[in-house]
Amino acid sequence: MTVFANDPVRVTVPATSANLGPGFDSLGLALGLRDTLVGEVTGSGLEIEVSGFGADDVPRDESHLVVRAMRAAFEAMDVSPPGLRVSFDNAIPHARGLGSSAAAIVGGAALARALVVGGETLFDDDSLFRLAAGIEGHPDNVAPALLGGFVISGREGANFYALPSTVDSRISVVVFIPPDPVSTAVARGLLPDQVPHADAAADAGRTALLVAALAQRPEHLFLATRDFLHQDFRRAAMPDSLALVDRLRADGVAATVSGAGPTVLAFTTVRHAAADLLERCPQSWEGLHLEIDRLGVRVG
Repeated sequence: MTVFANDPVRVTVPATSANLGPGFDSLGLALGLRDTLVGEVTGSGLEIEVSGFGADDVPRDESHLVVRAMRAAFEAMDVSPPGLRVSFDNAIPHARGLGSSAAAIVGGAALARALVVGGETLFDDDSLFRLAAGIEGHPDNVAPALLGGFVISGREGANFYALPSTVDSRISVVVFIPPDPVSTAVARGLLPDQVPHADAAADAGRTALLVAALAQRPEHLFLATRDFLHQDFRRAAMPDSLALVDRLRADGVAATVSGAGPTVLAFTTVRHAAADLLERCPQSWEGLHLEIDRLGVRVG
């Protein structure tokens, strides 16, 4: 007989940035900005409350992404709660390249697991990762949302993999978040089917360098974040973002588009440098200095 938690359960899950320049669909970093999800099992029905980002436009029914992830996780555990009451406080902006959908999926699956007594036995982290990556379609955001820190991930046939890697404790980021969204589908639609071999080789080299730079050689972050595969092709969808990347890089700042954009991410190792960067935030944009999140999704 399935036993559900008697009291409400709280889960928090971090924002993430994928690609980080050259690591297209393979590198992801968890950031110190968290969505909060609270859920409890009820006698019947579905009740949803939303605050923060998306409060005015996300659905309040079974189509909500968090609820869909919860239902998939319950199904994986072969359980079915009679009813649910959930509330979501969204600190991660939607459609800005900061992993809001990955946070919803990972957070929802983790919330469902926490609502089932013994859920971690029925549905371990590997199972949660595979389910979340399958819903999202790629693992580069869901892996750091689940595990925290810097994660190298990908897909081999029908299987997903994820390997956490070290991040130097001196490294933090500044993100510049524009007011208008860009959908991931639109950004991906601008990418060509083929790229020159020389560009692919250069991108592979920078990706390898980025892993080393993040681990212990942050002085190489500027060179390591140069992308050859995707950012320039997306310029038409986010010209202001790429113009900001160009200005920052012209001054030696390790700046990239965050995920599919349009947020711009800049690495820094010095706090006063972060303050200087924030002064360069364009008007009407939001600038945030964020530490690297080391925890990933958390219950409680």
